[in-house]
Amino acid sequence: MNQTNLNYDTIVIGGGQAGLSVGYYLKKHGRNFVIIDASQRIGDAWRHRWDSLRVFTPARYCGLAGMSFPADPHAFPTKDDMADYLEAYAQHFNLPVRTGARVDRLSKEGDRFVVMAGDLRFEADNVVIAMAEWQQPRIPPFASELDDSIFQIHSRAYQNPSQLNEGGVLIIGAGNSGAEIAIDVFPDHPVWLSGNHPGHVPFRIDSFLGRLILVRLVLRVLFHRIMTVKTPIGRRMKKKFTAHGMPLVRTRPVDLDNAGIKRVPRTVGVQNGRPVLEDGRTLDVANVIWCTGFEPGFSWIDLPIFAENGEPLHQQGVVIRQPGLYFVGLTFLYAVSSSQIHGVGRDAKRIVKHIADRAPADQFETTGETTPADNRLEPEPYQSSRQSSGLASKR
Repeated sequence: MNQTNLNYDTIVIGGGQAGLSVGYYLKKHGRNFVIIDASQRIGDAWRHRWDSLRVFTPARYCGLAGMSFPADPHAFPTKDDMADYLEAYAQHFNLPVRTGARVDRLSKEGDRFVVMAGDLRFEADNVVIAMAEWQQPRIPPFASELDDSIFQIHSRAYQNPSQLNEGGVLIIGAGNSGAEIAIDVFPDHPVWLSGNHPGHVPFRIDSFLGRLILVRLVLRVLFHRIMTVKTPIGRRMKKKFTAHGMPLVRTRPVDLDNAGIKRVPRTVGVQNGRPVLEDGRTLDVANVIWCTGFEPGFSWIDLPIFAENGEPLHQQGVVIRQPGLYFVGLTFLYAVSSSQIHGVGRDAKRIVKHIADRAPADQFETTGETTPADNRLEPEPYQSSRQSSGLASKR
């Protein structure tokens, strides 16, 4: 196999909102960099999620640095709107993205980081891992004991009810994904939602009160400025969110009850091929949707940067043990907003400044493959053909 060697100042792994935000600021600093992503198109991580998904953040907070989101500022964009925006963002700023490059290994040789992606070998002095730790679906081992007639799917692969068998659906995991998929499924199937209730936002996020509280208090103040790793309340909330997840944002218990969705205890095992609940009941269902979360999926990082629990060790995204290695996009990297669209840019700007302070950009030789000569980044509203067809309209 012929191997292609590519050299850069900085490699960004991940081409979602975190990676593109890092790319925006790297380009402003004149760095020689590349963004690599496993998907075939920018935005595919959003496109491949379930059809009815909408983000929880109003459009006015869905834009990345330099380009506003093209919608009513109070609307909640669909997943396809978000995907198209990210793709347009990369094109608008001519960011150097290599799609279809899945990273197999990140290691270090001497003072240089080495990133292997198939037959591509990338080398750099800096690497930014710009992705959330929600990469590999988490499914309990007893799933293999379910009867073969029961259709199983994880929320990552679920798109719409047409994928399911006729008959009842057990959704395991009662967080936001589970609750929203339950609402999506119930018109065509009897639905059981299994798991502990994580709490819920006590107002409709698309109401006037919701706009006032969600935008002015929660997003701009609590999640972005108060609940950080530097405050006592932020550190407490980090432990809580890590252990129990976020409360239900759009879906409330009354919505589930009105839809006839049966809320049941946790699913703890299998008996005679059927799922067993914590209270001992066995459910006879035709489908199981696993909304049980994700594993970090960082096994490809061959560097001693992990704690005993498998979490990467860093200080607000800077890996002290490996100078030149950074994270952006992780849950509570600095604040609650660090893994959210409206907050990722602040972390990206700070990390790029850290990179720029390490060494001058002009000491690196440009390969000519990925960094265009024109490095100007001019803020400009994004115009899209989707605007004329109801982009991000409220439903």
